[in-house]
Amino acid sequence: MQPRSQALPAGSTPTSLRQRRSERRARRERLAVRRPGEGVARRRRVSIWQVLNWRVVSALLVLGFGFVLYLFLSMEAFYVSSVAIGGEKYVTREEIFRYSDVARRHIFWIDPADVEARLEEVPNIADATVLVGWPPNAVQIIVVEREPALIWEQQIRVWVDVNGIVMKQREDIEGLLRIVVPNATEPISVGQHIPKTVVEGALALRYRYPNIDVLLYDSMKGLGYHDGRGWTVWFGTGEDMDTKLRVYNALVAEIVSQVQPGEIIMADPDRPYYTVLWRNS
Repeated sequence: MQPRSQALPAGSTPTSLRQRRSERRARRERLAVRRPGEGVARRRRVSIWQVLNWRVVSALLVLGFGFVLYLFLSMEAFYVSSVAIGGEKYVTREEIFRYSDVARRHIFWIDPADVEARLEEVPNIADATVLVGWPPNAVQIIVVEREPALIWEQQIRVWVDVNGIVMKQREDIEGLLRIVVPNATEPISVGQHIPKTVVEGALALRYRYPNIDVLLYDSMKGLGYHDGRGWTVWFGTGEDMDTKLRVYNALVAEIVSQVQPGEIIMADPDRPYYTVLWRNS
């Protein structure tokens, strides 16, 4: 006999079907508990808070930088009232400070190149270096002054350096050669230039004759000096001074026994000439 299959009671379902229905019901309940969009909204609130934090930080940074800038622009320590100066010899520190034109300027607005250019316009100053840093020595100036090579006397006395630049005479220096312009109609001005050949010729003449303390200068005849034997010799603008001196000495040796010259003109050593005061008998 074969066993009978038992029929399921009416309204009953297989176990697997009941489980599936139970799982679907639980899933619907979980979805009902978490409202739609809740997770997205939470993430959105976090992002807004981060943006607000960055805005606060940015505002604080701007306020901080603004306060520091205000201190830099308002603190008395950053406005120049004095400078550290070095290298001066004849020009005083007070003059250098005045020529630099940095008094009461803020260090942020000082251009070292402009200050150097202003200082180098001063005839006595050959070179200037300007450094801008922090207080207390916010501005430092180092200068190199021109050395006087001779004294030029043209209604007033000035210094002249080896390049012919006319400078203010700062003090009396013993032993400097003096050049006098006897017939000058106008005074010489600081900042003018004397021809370099004149300066070189005068120094060459002084080197050959160290006992010469004073030379003459004439715009037409050039450099000259009073010879102790009673005449004046003129050497022109000073080029080729050694050759002119040799020709001059030879000429004097030839004529001095015959005539007393008044002036000897050596501007052109190939064509020297002289004037005669009297002839020797």
